[in-house]
Amino acid sequence: MTKLKNDLFLRACKRKKIERTPIWIMRQAGRYLPEYRAVRKKSDFLTMCKTPELAAEVTIQPIDIIGTDAAIIFSDILIVPEAMGMHLEMHEGKGPIFHHPIRNENDAKDLKIFDPTKELKYVLDAVSLTKKELNSRVPLIGFSGSPWTLLTYMVEGKGSKSFSEIKRLIYNNPKLAHNLLEKLSSIIAIYLSAKIEAGADAVQIFDTWGGILSPNDFEEFSLYYISKIISEIKRKDEPVIVFAKGVHYKTKKLSKCGADVIGLDWTMSLKNVRDEIGKDVALQGNLDPTVLYGPKSKIKDEVINTLKSFGEGSGHIFNLGHGILPDIDPEKAKYLVSCVKEESKKFH
Repeated sequence: MTKLKNDLFLRACKRKKIERTPIWIMRQAGRYLPEYRAVRKKSDFLTMCKTPELAAEVTIQPIDIIGTDAAIIFSDILIVPEAMGMHLEMHEGKGPIFHHPIRNENDAKDLKIFDPTKELKYVLDAVSLTKKELNSRVPLIGFSGSPWTLLTYMVEGKGSKSFSEIKRLIYNNPKLAHNLLEKLSSIIAIYLSAKIEAGADAVQIFDTWGGILSPNDFEEFSLYYISKIISEIKRKDEPVIVFAKGVHYKTKKLSKCGADVIGLDWTMSLKNVRDEIGKDVALQGNLDPTVLYGPKSKIKDEVINTLKSFGEGSGHIFNLGHGILPDIDPEKAKYLVSCVKEESKKFH
């Protein structure tokens, strides 16, 4: 395997000595970039996900344009339920929609257990192609949604404010919920292993809706399955990152799930979490994405605050506390990256 020219991100994941803090940005290949919009103009979102050449092109854009220290494969978490047989539509402005959500056993009976190495081969091809085209410049991250987050979309049918349908399911029919979470876990473990096999240097599990659960429900319906997946991923020393948004109350438990890195949203203090769990895992985050609406002076101040909050030494990957917003000026994203590269040196 060719040695990476920049392996800061991987070293930070393993809490090894580094010269400065690495940075990548969730949703870094996306609508805020004019170059992405130019590709998107010619193809709809799912076609881009399913065409390895297009996925590779937009995955590499932020490396060339804003200079991040890792690439994350362009894809979507909902292609997993789609491959199980759910018809997925992506609506500009409205987000993803499943017109026939899963509400009972009858809805669930047609869901198929599939082999990700066949049904999602287009993602694996995109990983291999991107890896080749990156030419060892930076590491490549593969990802999946967590079983809980995927099930939430499958049951709600779309984004939600109250999450009443998924809550209704877990309280009235926990057996069905666990049955589906179990199936999703098995698929995701194979899927992430296949991404590593195809060339991903690290993988991230996104638990976007973990924070809608009470602490006990989070352990039962989300954390249990995340831990199960991590224990089943076939890897040599490729790091696993878990980003569970809004889960302030379980950082200690989360740090024991087998992940090398825990991603934090912007409502948590890096210092407090590091004091609690920093010896066990690396931390990723956690600048509020809306700081990028501010002037450069504000961005610089907040970068320094975030670096100070983590403190000195290795084990920090700089990121936003959630995905970059589509109307952010790319110049601000570029400035953020250069700021982190410059300001973080004094913490190492």
